[in-house]
Parts: sequence; structure tokens; C-alpha cells
Amino acid sequence: MDDMFSQASRCLAITKKDIRIYYLRGPVIIFGILIPLFFFFAYSVGRNIPKEFLFSGLLGITLFFGSTSVSPMIFPWEARMKTLERLISSPLLIETILLGDMLASFIFGITITTIPLLVGMVVGLNISSFLVLILGIVLAGLCFSALGLLFSVPPSSMPSSIMLLSNLVKFPLLFISGIIIPLEKMPVWGRTLASISPLTYFVDLMRGTFQGANYYSIFHNLISLILFSIAFLAIAIIGHKRTLEKRLYS
Repeated sequence: MDDMFSQASRCLAITKKDIRIYYLRGPVIIFGILIPLFFFFAYSVGRNIPKEFLFSGLLGITLFFGSTSVSPMIFPWEARMKTLERLISSPLLIETILLGDMLASFIFGITITTIPLLVGMVVGLNISSFLVLILGIVLAGLCFSALGLLFSVPPSSMPSSIMLLSNLVKFPLLFISGIIIPLEKMPVWGRTLASISPLTYFVDLMRGTFQGANYYSIFHNLISLILFSIAFLAIAIIGHKRTLEKRLYS
């Protein structure tokens, strides 16, 4: 029990360290804030789209890119700066390090997503259930942060290579997740592709919260986010354990 509490305190220490060091890094600002903002304006300007539809997509884009912009770059940056060896040599489990990185990414994503949510509330966005809204944002933030850990599994010490890899995955997921084309208007093959994206379930949950109509049920969306989170985190832990030695000696 004491060891569990000590690992938890070390996890929080890693989170604080990540927040202090990585939040103002160029890739985090670009991929976590600027790209979602530019993408939203490019999609929405000059189009007569209901604000409920727009803000559900905006929250999805912001949380998805915000929560996956920090965690992918931490391991390669630590390896490049030769500080990863110090972390590994300390009494830290690999799970503790990963959870600390994941929590830092989660906090960043949630913080950035709060801004468009507050703007939506100011302009009169209809919210049918604050409980579902908050629960969906929290679960999706954890899910996307865990996905970010997966992107940093390859034993590279170049953050730019990892960010390139992550964007090769994130942008296709963005286009198949119902943000641009509603799920009910997609062909069968499109809905099949959408079902493999965790972003689909968050956006559908927000659409139901703002517009009162989900393609999937609320329970289906929430359970899907939980299952994706568990799967991403488990695979990330296994992957990092296997590539850690290569990263240290690369």
C-alpha cells in the first residue's frame, strides 16, 4: 500500500515536470492549439451550419488534438536530452512514468477544450445533460491521451518523427469520425470505418448532448470510450516496455 502511494506521488511529480517543460513547446502549440483552430475556421466560415453541429465538432477537434499533442513527444524528447536514463534509474515503474505523461496530456487537452465550451455556453448552446457532457469530455480526454502514448512507442529520439507519425494517424481519424459528415449520412462502409475511431463516439456523444439525437446510444458511446482507453493504455505499456532498451541505447 505504501509503495502504491509512493508511486502515485511520483506520478504526480512527473505530471508537474511535464507541464512545466512541455506545454510551451512548439509542436504542442502548433498541433494542440493552432491546427484545431485553423481547421475549424476553414470548415465553418461561410457555411450555414447549426451552432450545435459546429460546436460538437469543435470540441471533438480541440480535445482530440489537444490531448494527443503532449504525450507523443515526451519520451523521444527525454531520450534526446539524455534525461530518460535518470528517470529509469530512479525508483519508478514504467507504468508510473506513462501515467504521469498521460495525465499531463489529459490536463492540457481538458484545459484547451474548456475555452470553446465556454464560448458555446455564452452564445446560447443548448446542453441537455451537463453530467453526460462532463463525463464524455473526461473519458475522451483520457482515451485520447492514452492514444498519444501509443504514438511514442517507436524508439525514436526525434520528436518531429513521432509527431509526423501521429499526424498520419490523427488526420484520417478526424475525417472518418462524423465531424464533417454526420454518421447517419455516411454509406455503410463509411460508418464501418467510423466505428474504429474513438473520436467518433465522443463527437456522437456531444451531438446528442447539444442536438438531442445520438446515432449510437449514450451508454454505447461511454462504454466505447472506456474500452478504447483501457486498450490504448495496455498496448502502450507493453510497447514501451519492449522498446525501452532500444530507446536508451539508440
